[in-house]
Amino acid sequence: MKNKMKNVFVVGYDNFNVELLQELPISKNINFLPALTYDELKASEDIPALELLERADAIIRESEVEPDAIITFWDFPATIIAAILTNRYGLYGPPVRSIFKCENKIWSRNEQRKVIVNHIPRYTGFSPHDEDAYSSLNLIPPFWIKPIKSFRSYLAFRINSQADFEKYRLEMKENVDGIYKPFCNLMRKSRIPGIISNSDDSCIAESVLSGHMCTLEGYVYDNEVISYGIVDSIREENSNSFNRYQYPSMLPTEIQYRMMDITRRTIEQIDLKDCCFNVEFFYNQTDEQIYLLEINPRTSQSHSDLFAKVHGHSQFQLLLEISLGERPRPLKREGEFNIAAKYMHRVFEPGIVKKIPTEAEIEAICAKFPGTKIKMQVAEGDNLAELLFQDAYSFEIADIYVGAKNELELDKNYHEIVAMLDIVIE
Repeated sequence: MKNKMKNVFVVGYDNFNVELLQELPISKNINFLPALTYDELKASEDIPALELLERADAIIRESEVEPDAIITFWDFPATIIAAILTNRYGLYGPPVRSIFKCENKIWSRNEQRKVIVNHIPRYTGFSPHDEDAYSSLNLIPPFWIKPIKSFRSYLAFRINSQADFEKYRLEMKENVDGIYKPFCNLMRKSRIPGIISNSDDSCIAESVLSGHMCTLEGYVYDNEVISYGIVDSIREENSNSFNRYQYPSMLPTEIQYRMMDITRRTIEQIDLKDCCFNVEFFYNQTDEQIYLLEINPRTSQSHSDLFAKVHGHSQFQLLLEISLGERPRPLKREGEFNIAAKYMHRVFEPGIVKKIPTEAEIEAICAKFPGTKIKMQVAEGDNLAELLFQDAYSFEIADIYVGAKNELELDKNYHEIVAMLDIVIE
């Protein structure tokens, strides 16, 4: 008798990541169906979160198939939508309240302070509508300000002076409600206490963290917190923008184990259950201190191809196993490469995109460098200044996934690929 096919709905369905899902051993008995596409999720900087939630629910109901799991690997609002719908359909997944404890930066910091107070920065909430906000921060520059719910460093600014703060406070005042109000609507719909869901503090200020940045990937199953891989996050020289994510981590084993212990204590405090997560850290080599930056209650799609290159298949395997109520199996080192990276090819000045490579040209590049994948983030005619959800310091124009036998070969391949792409921006 053949195994019954499972129906897995994806919030933020996109071809690149669904192809990675379909390559997994577990996927031979799974139908992947869109609950929402990625383009629907990210169509505007004013996010209609409640509308997207009900649209995803309607898509599932009108499909006339019973969902066996509802998953995502994208940030807000996808993570919360998937959790609410998983709960609504009685499927295997995390408590919605614990998802908000991760996603709300102030609530998350308050929970972290109870168990890892020596591993978090100083922080305080504020409203960008408050003209006297600076005087109440109790922080001395430099520090960071960001929305209490954000993604991809959107509306995140480093503050070096009071003048900086006033400049960026006005920018946040103009734009933050596009994400904060929908976030609050989802909190209220999920019966999160009013002191949190009705707070005027839409932003958080945090003291600056420095050092080696990385992301720990893990999951919770049957109340057991498991960490299975750490990815280094390497910034551009003299910039706060990311150059690449590189796996496996170069950090000393002892430091990685300390991060795993901090993660376990924090995840247990937040009461996150039955899901994948990733935790961003800084390791300051000067004082050998580890600081937790943020917790994301999902696996990272940015890392999926890196795990596939090193392990033979991506960590999406663990996501599917947990979502279907199965105990995850350990990842083995069966990949083609010893090391892998996702490079975020960037430019640092605005302009108009005049030329990008054709699909045939991209295929030729990938054939020359086996295992390489290239995902263009711009099209001809795009005005970089009008791109959505960019960080404050650069424009991401292409994602390049590369594998190699060592870091030297990895870097060499990347620079050759960039030259061959021949992207022209005027």
